[in-house]
Amino acid sequence: MNEKFLQPYNPKDTESSLYELWEQSGFFNPDAMIQAGLTEESAEAFSMVLPPPNVTGTLHTGHALMLVIQDIMTRHQRMLGKRTLWLPGTDHAAIATQSKVEKILEKEKIRKHDLGREVFLERVHQFAQESHDTIVAQCKKMGASLDWSREAYTLDEEREKAVYTAFKQMYGDGLIYRKERIVNWDPKGQTTISDDEVVHIERPSKMYTFKYSHDFPFPIATTRPETKLGDTAVAVHPDDPRYQKYIGKEFSFDFAGEPVTVKVIADEQVDPEFGVGALGVTPAHSQIDFEIAERHKLPLKQVINEYGKMILGMDGVRGEKTEVAREAVVNWLREQGLLVEEKEIVQNVGTAERTGAVIEPLPKLQWWINVNKKIPHRDNRSLKELMLDAVRKDGIEILPQRFEKVYFHWIENLRDWNISRQIWFGHRIPVWYRNDETYVGITAPEGEGWVQDEDTLDTWFSSGLWTFSTLGWPDTDTPDFVNYHPTNVLETGHDILFFWVARMVLMTKYLIGEIPFKTVYLHGLVRDNKGRKMSKSLGNIIDPVELIDKYGTDALRMALIVGNGPGNDVNLDENKIKAYKKFANKLWNITRFILENTVPSPEETDYSPKDQEHTQEQEKLIAEISQEMNEYKYYLVSEKLYHYVWHNFADIIIEESKDIFENGTAEEKLSRQKFLWQSLKNILKILHPFMPFITEEIWQHIPREENDRELLMTNLWPKL
Repeated sequence: MNEKFLQPYNPKDTESSLYELWEQSGFFNPDAMIQAGLTEESAEAFSMVLPPPNVTGTLHTGHALMLVIQDIMTRHQRMLGKRTLWLPGTDHAAIATQSKVEKILEKEKIRKHDLGREVFLERVHQFAQESHDTIVAQCKKMGASLDWSREAYTLDEEREKAVYTAFKQMYGDGLIYRKERIVNWDPKGQTTISDDEVVHIERPSKMYTFKYSHDFPFPIATTRPETKLGDTAVAVHPDDPRYQKYIGKEFSFDFAGEPVTVKVIADEQVDPEFGVGALGVTPAHSQIDFEIAERHKLPLKQVINEYGKMILGMDGVRGEKTEVAREAVVNWLREQGLLVEEKEIVQNVGTAERTGAVIEPLPKLQWWINVNKKIPHRDNRSLKELMLDAVRKDGIEILPQRFEKVYFHWIENLRDWNISRQIWFGHRIPVWYRNDETYVGITAPEGEGWVQDEDTLDTWFSSGLWTFSTLGWPDTDTPDFVNYHPTNVLETGHDILFFWVARMVLMTKYLIGEIPFKTVYLHGLVRDNKGRKMSKSLGNIIDPVELIDKYGTDALRMALIVGNGPGNDVNLDENKIKAYKKFANKLWNITRFILENTVPSPEETDYSPKDQEHTQEQEKLIAEISQEMNEYKYYLVSEKLYHYVWHNFADIIIEESKDIFENGTAEEKLSRQKFLWQSLKNILKILHPFMPFITEEIWQHIPREENDRELLMTNLWPKL
């Protein structure tokens, strides 16, 4: 027997060297598998992209869960003999990464404008590279069998070519346009952010009911009286009897030191039951009001600037932050006898995900994608329709299925996509200006005097191209694109269904006319042992690397996947990880017992009736889990494997074997030796996708037969 098994299993002694062994073999790359004759060139392909982690620091337990699920998928498909590609990469995450570097510079008492664009971007790239290196090391520590030879980055040259090609094509088709519209403005980050990046927080507020002036015929209500300096209309429902006689009339008055003129308009979107049923329309500072203004051709009047300060009004209002100005306006209303009611309410306030600042809706000249425009070369369907059809007609399956409704609801309510950002880090808008000329291209125009647009593109624009830009697009003749697109599975967190999944569907259906993936597998959040979301403020963040150092990667992987179905949150308890460390030790001890009591038996040995019965049970299990693996039911498979190995194999079969080796006939002993040996190999194979390190370590130190491959990772899944 190999002396290694006389010592307890210690993952620290083996995991790094095993990953090096896998990496050096080159077999994470499907091309190398084909060249080595381990996979047929004609074999079915399986491909999947890694959702690129942001280069903003380190991986957390949510990333760990993602890596575990995807590595299980990849190792299983590889063992089925498929040409298996799992393609890695990282995301430049423009706003988040720039924000991190700006905070670092703040500590050094340096502002980015002091450095200038080029020098500042050098600092950001340096930070991103350091973060990238940490992330790659952590992926390897998790055992992720990614094809590192194909690694991509959302900001590298190949992705820039893809981004600029996509922009030019969308601009040419009239889908990208530049216009002043209402945006979500982050006054702290000094940039626009998308609707999906606005985090709504409940907080106490007040609803103020008041009249604009003594001559105005009826009151209105708002939580933001300071914005009423920018009102250009009052909207009422056309059938509301209280206001019908005022529709079409204009009223002018002084409001808190600012001349205001409003027109009473009828709009069916106004809810007559909400508040007083009359809505003061502030087109420059509300998305809803802006849409009303577009329908009724109302003017925009901006009263708040990019720093969240008032630019109009009396002393105490002009030049003040909105919160200060609000108090001043309310005091003015009281003094004028115009305040009708002041009511405490709970309000949903939009905040910026990255900076925490309260969002200020502002009119800005920005770049947009039109999601409703009909596209002639896509059967006259809009981007919205292409996204809906991808799931309704083209076969994308979302797991769990309940998220299909969420997906449809989001798309049906989708507004035009604001794709420009006022930051320096990212893909710069590929548009150049000279006098009255505008040039849109993949490279800069020739000639003097051209100036490139200062804005950068929303990160989701580049990551929306991820599944096909990583396979060679805009060249669609590359072997990777031909062999691996569309990809089979997209596995990611349900929280980015809209941010990323939907945008990949949008980009792929428009640019290529295909779906980007056949199945979307959505995992839930990893919570602490009390079911709380992990956060710095609660002090309950669990570092996966620390857990690996304590218990080994395999134990963490099993703790994350057992019983954890798609779309469900998982509570991570160290006691659970400890239990799977014991399971790894159990597997090690099983191996030791088999090595002590058996040698590989000749195939002609017949099984005893008892061993035939055990074999049938084992084959039934393998048939069950093989089906469930194909259905992505890893939470069930892992639980069944744990139960079988510990309770059936160790507790019953191994104990029974001790008696056979002591008291059985020669034929019974030979039969049991053969059964145990075959069982060990089967157990190692079916456990390998879940616990790759210990299973590979055992495989490397047991006798192998002629048809066994050198690496367990490249062996075929057991056939019945």
